[in-house]
Amino acid sequence: MPQAAAASKPLDPHPGRRALVIGASSGIGAALVKELAARGYAVAALARRSSELDELARSLPGARIVTRSHDVSRFAEVPALFEELVRELGGLDLVVFAAGIMPEVERHEYDSEKDLRMLAINFGGCVAWCNEVAKFFRAQRSGTLIGISSIAGERGRKGNPMYGASKAAMTHFLEALRNRLAEANVKVCTIKPGFIDTVMTKGKKTFWLIGADECARQILDKAAKGKGETFVPTRWWFVAFVVRTIPSAIFRHMNF
Repeated sequence: MPQAAAASKPLDPHPGRRALVIGASSGIGAALVKELAARGYAVAALARRSSELDELARSLPGARIVTRSHDVSRFAEVPALFEELVRELGGLDLVVFAAGIMPEVERHEYDSEKDLRMLAINFGGCVAWCNEVAKFFRAQRSGTLIGISSIAGERGRKGNPMYGASKAAMTHFLEALRNRLAEANVKVCTIKPGFIDTVMTKGKKTFWLIGADECARQILDKAAKGKGETFVPTRWWFVAFVVRTIPSAIFRHMNF
């Protein structure tokens, strides 16, 4: 498996500055790895595409980066891989689950195989990884867990039913973890981005578009302030509020 640090010996421990990013090869995930490295974190970066991870590690000379190729839908691999990475980092303080896919869906397409693959990655992977993180952080009675959900989960939109459903499930699950882990001094932050300049938004009609690097900075700043559930940028809360208040009889006629 590719990695940027020698496997024979763990990274020097940096208490409070050890992070794991799941879904790190591009977009928000890759930007988070760069931002964490700039803030002095040792970072474990996971994604399916090993070549992109290698390129990411090479772009951060001097940073403490470990990379692993991993498909988050392979749930059985998670416990052993998580334990291995914690050992190599010398501990763990912050975890971001940023893995997700949003394939194109035709308006009259009902493809169960495609939908269930999306569900397995966007939500199943989140459950598998966050459960391991929750057990670890609860035992050490500290840590920050960040899940990248989406404003798309606010309502059942006709454009991509499963993407929105997977993000709604993720938001619900993270809220439950936040409530469970509060007594152990563990922070769980749900981030709901609006339009971010990534592969997912290429060719789509957007507004209030911001870059992935700016998004990463805002995510980490909001998590540091202990935000439980928040939008990036913050102004998207207004869009979410409006969308949630539209009656179903009207919402079903909206083309998005």
